[in-house]
Amino acid sequence: MSGGRVRSVETFIITLPRDTPYLGDLRPGEEVNSQGYFVRQGNRTVYSVSDRTVIVRVMTEDGIEGWGETYGLAAPRATVEIIKNLLAEFVIGRDPLDAPAIHDDLYDLMRVRGYTGGFYLDALAALDIALWDAAGKTAGLPVAKLVGGGARRSTIPAYVSGLPKPTRAERASLAKEWQGRGYSAFKFASPVAEDGIAAEMGSLREALGPAARIACDMHWTHSADEAISLIRRMEQHDLWFAEAPVRTEDLDGLARVARSVSSAIAVGEEWRTVFDAAQRVGREACAIVQPEIGHTGITEFMRIGLYAQAHHLRVMPHATIGLGIFLAASLQASAALGAVVCHEFQHSIFEPNRRYLTGDMDCQGGHYVVPTGTGLGVEPSEEARRLFLAV
Repeated sequence: MSGGRVRSVETFIITLPRDTPYLGDLRPGEEVNSQGYFVRQGNRTVYSVSDRTVIVRVMTEDGIEGWGETYGLAAPRATVEIIKNLLAEFVIGRDPLDAPAIHDDLYDLMRVRGYTGGFYLDALAALDIALWDAAGKTAGLPVAKLVGGGARRSTIPAYVSGLPKPTRAERASLAKEWQGRGYSAFKFASPVAEDGIAAEMGSLREALGPAARIACDMHWTHSADEAISLIRRMEQHDLWFAEAPVRTEDLDGLARVARSVSSAIAVGEEWRTVFDAAQRVGREACAIVQPEIGHTGITEFMRIGLYAQAHHLRVMPHATIGLGIFLAASLQASAALGAVVCHEFQHSIFEPNRRYLTGDMDCQGGHYVVPTGTGLGVEPSEEARRLFLAV
């Protein structure tokens, strides 16, 4: 069984316009600069006014096409240059069926220089996803059957994430609308909760009723003491989980928050490797692990998921922001992990961008449908390919 070795590696940047910026309209003091970036005042983080992503295509000697994707929201050409100038030549001539071994070889190239995160591992993630896609197509199987001991499910529970409306009442109304579509779990973002996150939590609980699960993404903006106080106030409204309560580098603070509140603490969106997970899990600093496949690729996603599973933790993957290739990869990997109990659903990205992919990936009635077919089960549509900027 072989589809041949990798013959070429190509990179593309795709920009998809948005009617409303991610997390909603600009707030006072938030201005778009000449590069199309703005800074959210609530979390001091840069965003783009468009959905922008980096796409990778590997071609094998036998004509099999493997697709990968990673984040391109900020400085996408940095990631592209790492792939083109450094990584691609070390992938050409390799067998996609050896994807985990290739991943480790590429990781080791820059290990001694401290490149254990950021653009370098995002670039590696895109290549890793593309290689797994090619491997699945070579084997004639979906990726879920190649990783983690085989596919365990064809659907995955989804929670609605992000309520991009300008007022607290409108956000509660939007959540209620999604509840009417069959969704029972929700997460709101603290940077755009202008009336305070306890008030936001209260409004959502009142609108959605006692049975709904409601979580808060705290966006790494608080000290441990602040986070503990805020979480305890939200717990009065039956908080489902608190995500990213302190800065990612504050490992001891994260552990203190986890010890001091009753609600589950969720982290992991920014991780790149299982080593990131080990540092938090070893401190008993989280109950829910949220790997983001656009940062980890499939190889490290599975390692993180299996590590969490071995420590009896829940896995709720972070939803990817982009074309949707890496969302399909996340669903394939999630289908093979027993510890996955739910998956984030970024409706404001998924719904408008779904036309850019072929395949049967869907999210309806509170569940994702894991794409069928070989490899990832999706490919860029002809409309998407016309938008590719070759770089």
